[in-house]
Amino acid sequence: MKNALIASAALLALSPLAAKAQEKTLTISVYAFAQDDFKTIVYDPFEQKCSCKIVVETGNSVERLAKMEANKANPAIDMAVVSMADALSATRKDLIDKVDTSKLSNFGKLYDLAKDPNGDGMSVGYTFYATSIAYRSDKMKVESWADLLKPEYVGHVAFPNVTTNQGPPALYMLGQALGNDSPDLKAAIVALGEKKDEIVTFYEKSSQLVQLMQQEEIWAAPIGRFSWAGFTKLDVPVAWATPKEGQTGGMNVMVVTKGSKNRDLALQFMDFWLSTEIQTKLAEKLVDSPANKDVKLSEEAANNLSYGEETAKSLKLIPSAAALDNRAAWLKEWNEKVGQ
Repeated sequence: MKNALIASAALLALSPLAAKAQEKTLTISVYAFAQDDFKTIVYDPFEQKCSCKIVVETGNSVERLAKMEANKANPAIDMAVVSMADALSATRKDLIDKVDTSKLSNFGKLYDLAKDPNGDGMSVGYTFYATSIAYRSDKMKVESWADLLKPEYVGHVAFPNVTTNQGPPALYMLGQALGNDSPDLKAAIVALGEKKDEIVTFYEKSSQLVQLMQQEEIWAAPIGRFSWAGFTKLDVPVAWATPKEGQTGGMNVMVVTKGSKNRDLALQFMDFWLSTEIQTKLAEKLVDSPANKDVKLSEEAANNLSYGEETAKSLKLIPSAAALDNRAAWLKEWNEKVGQ
């Protein structure tokens, strides 16, 4: 009987069910977009490489950070991708740990701005985007962010609402052009408020801008580079501005959950995602602009993404602390001066 039990135990240990039970599982929290591409390019190949299972949780930033906070005592996820500002928010709430970059073989390949975006060692950038001005090159000349408010142009401008991702960065650069780069963005909001009746629209969705430009209702609008492809298909001349104050934009980063039981696996996954091969494949699919400086892209992909060392060096990103500490004040000032 004893021998039979031992034999049964041995058979069970070799069974697919037992193997399944022993399989490592990595739970990640990510944005919902392009998940089919991420599955094909990132998740499935990593599962094969690590002999593990990836569980993917998606949602917007507010939902995902709230879930991390609710499960702080017993983390439900191992790593997450969030914005720079959300990473700092997670740090302040003690939800994430320092990233051990010594275990990231691809760390040295990253552009400098992606290596430690918040300057605290708690995150690593994996993609960034530029924000500048798309404009009708046959109608106007854009050398400065302040050109948007010139009398001859302002009546043909769309500007992002402060509640959008592009609103604060565009205001930040407008403020710099006006000689005031204070994180309260007051100078830029006041200047916009004075012109609010002339500006065509304070947009909330960039998708509406292509049609407005095609119909010549607008000549210019600050946009993220990820929206640029639609403008290149217009049958009117549209250019991407390189203002003298520089470009702004945003960055998404990777973080490791504090208390994760799969920290090493999470770091392996992050390193895989940051590799030249994976970053190239994601970029060629126009999913993400690469943070890996060794990535070489086709002309088509490069034209539709935020790409290259020159672009990376030109970006003036709003410091995360400034974004977190001033959001409520931005909205209050906007509602008072612009009223939309």
